[in-house]
Amino acid sequence: MVKSNKNNILSKSDIPIWSLGEDELISRISTDTVHGLTATEAAARLELVGPNAISQGEQTPAWVIFLRQFKSPIVLLLFVAAGLSFAFQEWLDGIAILVVIFINAIIGFYMEFQAGRSMEALKKMVSISVKVLRDGSLSEINSEILVPGDVIYLEAGDMTPADARLFNSAQMQVDEASLTGESVPVEKAPAILPTDTPLAEQSNLLFKGTFITKGNGWAVVTGTGMNTELGKIAHLVGTSDQAVTPLERKLEAFSGRLIKITVGLVVVIFGIGVIGGKPIVEMLETAIALGVAAVPEGLPIVATLALAQGMLRLAHHNVIVRKLSAVETLGGTTVICTDKTGTLTQNKMEVEALVSPGGAWKKRDDEKSLPADSLPKAEYGRLLQIGILCNNADISAQKGDFLEIGDPLETGLLKFALRQGEDINRIRLQCPKLSEIPFSSETKIMATQHQTPEGNMVFAKGAAEDLLECCSFLIDAGKYIPMSPLHHKAWLVEAEKMASSGLKVIAGAFKLDTYDSENLTEKLVFAGLFGLIDPPRKEIPAAISECRKAGIEVVMVTGDHPATAKAIGRQLGIIDSDNTEVVLGKEMPDFENLSAEDKSRWATTKIFARVSPKQKLDLVRVFQERKAIVGMTGDGVNDAPALKKADIGIAMGQRGTQVAQEVADMVLRDDSFASIITAIRQGRVIFDNIRKFVVFLLSCNLSELLVISSVSLLFLHFQLKPLQILFINLITDVLPALALGVTAGSPGVMAHRPRNPDEPIIDRARWRRIVFYSIVLSAGTIGAVYFSHFFIHNSDDWLVQRCNNILFFTLIFSQLFHVFNMGSIAVPFWRTEVVRNQYVWYAIAACICIIIGLYQIGPVRTALSVAPMSPADWVVCIGAGLLTMIIIRLGKHLAFFQNGKL
Repeated sequence: MVKSNKNNILSKSDIPIWSLGEDELISRISTDTVHGLTATEAAARLELVGPNAISQGEQTPAWVIFLRQFKSPIVLLLFVAAGLSFAFQEWLDGIAILVVIFINAIIGFYMEFQAGRSMEALKKMVSISVKVLRDGSLSEINSEILVPGDVIYLEAGDMTPADARLFNSAQMQVDEASLTGESVPVEKAPAILPTDTPLAEQSNLLFKGTFITKGNGWAVVTGTGMNTELGKIAHLVGTSDQAVTPLERKLEAFSGRLIKITVGLVVVIFGIGVIGGKPIVEMLETAIALGVAAVPEGLPIVATLALAQGMLRLAHHNVIVRKLSAVETLGGTTVICTDKTGTLTQNKMEVEALVSPGGAWKKRDDEKSLPADSLPKAEYGRLLQIGILCNNADISAQKGDFLEIGDPLETGLLKFALRQGEDINRIRLQCPKLSEIPFSSETKIMATQHQTPEGNMVFAKGAAEDLLECCSFLIDAGKYIPMSPLHHKAWLVEAEKMASSGLKVIAGAFKLDTYDSENLTEKLVFAGLFGLIDPPRKEIPAAISECRKAGIEVVMVTGDHPATAKAIGRQLGIIDSDNTEVVLGKEMPDFENLSAEDKSRWATTKIFARVSPKQKLDLVRVFQERKAIVGMTGDGVNDAPALKKADIGIAMGQRGTQVAQEVADMVLRDDSFASIITAIRQGRVIFDNIRKFVVFLLSCNLSELLVISSVSLLFLHFQLKPLQILFINLITDVLPALALGVTAGSPGVMAHRPRNPDEPIIDRARWRRIVFYSIVLSAGTIGAVYFSHFFIHNSDDWLVQRCNNILFFTLIFSQLFHVFNMGSIAVPFWRTEVVRNQYVWYAIAACICIIIGLYQIGPVRTALSVAPMSPADWVVCIGAGLLTMIIIRLGKHLAFFQNGKL
């Protein structure tokens, strides 16, 4: 192998990469297509060229994020209040309002910055791996450490990780829409092209960011990172802001309506006060206080942070959510269409049975028996050849275990061969591959042509019913016998019998002396059946049971044999009876031709077998027509349309193709169905938490409006100051609301049916609750002033400052204790999710510490118009706050308030 010059990996030449011969390419890029680069050389090149990553542009500067905090209408309203305070020479109030605006901006900046860091952390969790040849062996590595000269293997479903030149391929097609705009996949094959060939016609090159839609091939990396075609146009893309989620749009619209209502209320209260003879300056202060009271400062940013933190929590449960809006949709999922292999099962294939025309072997009948003892030598040998040669996986034994690269079914066949003492590498070297027809979901067959000591041979494997259609003969005791209709039917029955016991059935076939690669799958000789076991995951039955309790329908959609699907479905609890109908793909007409009866049948069927990707898409459309929120799992390149169409597209992280992962809303890192249920549970919890803090903030702010309005309309001598309102909001709008955003969720979160996606964040039942909460909070606050005046001080002298202070502190404690009213009423108070949330206690403790600290600082006490209070006054404030909590808690248990759950 030629060593590269560290200063110049690609030697200079006037001939472009696509016009070089293979030997010229290898010499120019200094690589070896047989053994690949050495680890040492790869590390040196990585040091020279840097990681294989596209620059995402400059991150938003911190100062821009900080200035963004001042753009909302809510902040503008506060600025108006500060301006009016300065205009009427209320210097302290004006300065204090500006200080609070600044403090809110700092808090908002910190939370938005943290949300951004959370999103970046999620991005780092999603890495693209690639099969690369280094030091003579094939391994999977992170695509970011690819370097020019690396030899890579790509197959259908892979994303091209770098620019590369093909030197070997089989029926490869590539989707280059992301680069050229061409919507139809283009053919790719090794060739030497003219130097003036345009980019869209460079059929021997693969480009970073494009997808392999069919076939497979080997290529040499020619460019990485910004030195790719995608890198050259990266500056056109630039950075893009995170799209605003539907929830954020609803909250923004809600805040806008709230401000309009507040302005109207301010005008009315101001007018009534002036007409009633109150001084204009006093009424203006009241109007400013009303405006400040109506502002839920923490609402938008707390919602965004709750979604982002929810995504991080899901990541810890092996679920990577790629789109923020998906977090909102998760909790409303009503139907999950799930694959079987690897999602419901362990995806650990082991050969459990072999059946050939001359005999049968079953591992479970006798663990000590060997296939060679039960099958004729010729048939057993052919089945081993098929399993080893018609196979793109790789495997090696290491310390009593196996290092597996490739499809689990294919690695299962190789493990079986290794255990029978076969030397896989020796057999593959003796029988080099000449051509290949890759497996596709349409044909359900894979065939390879090899040069063997017996001459050119074809080996094929695939679904029994499809491969038998291609067989003209069968082998029995070394003799080739014509395949009669009776033989054909008998083998279909045998396959059905094996599948009904839960085995995945794969047929094997071969033929001799063929040179026509166009007809590899014609006139094959049937060799027998492989039966592979893929045990169900242990956690799945409980997850499916939880789905049923939560009103979520689970539908198995698989390409496997219907009998296998039914056996697994029965074991897992998807179906309750062996008599349950299974709909076959061949019985499913196109969506355009579906009758109402067909749609009704599909909507009530639990298992679909031998289904194509196109039929998955049609199934999603049928469910969505019936107003269902559909989650669809997928792993193949052809599953992408269904994943994109589904309300929640769910890709597999371990066995899923990069195409599927790219279009999905979420990726399961462990491929387990149980992780989907965890995600739905977390989705419901996140949405419930958002509802909790929205209800909490609105009821607190509305209670402030009611207190100020009531005091003004009753012409009482005391009133809350704008600065006091700002302080209350600073205390209650941030820490308690943030704590509610990370609540673990109520015990019954999965015990009710999914919510209607059209249902607003705050429905009528919750609006009734908000009004009730606000009335209790405001009545308790004003009542505390009267109680203190008549029962504690027993005086006719209404001291304005004392009344103001009791009003001020009672409202603070009422709102702090009100956070406990956000818990479920389905369990005792001390067991509610809010009471058990340690962060709520931390938030309340921090708020009380802030109150005590500020009360001890003279200038702050003066700014807030707070005078020293007696112990009895403090007891009244705290007692009234606890009383309002108890009244609200009792009220929640009344039948009128049990229409919705908080």
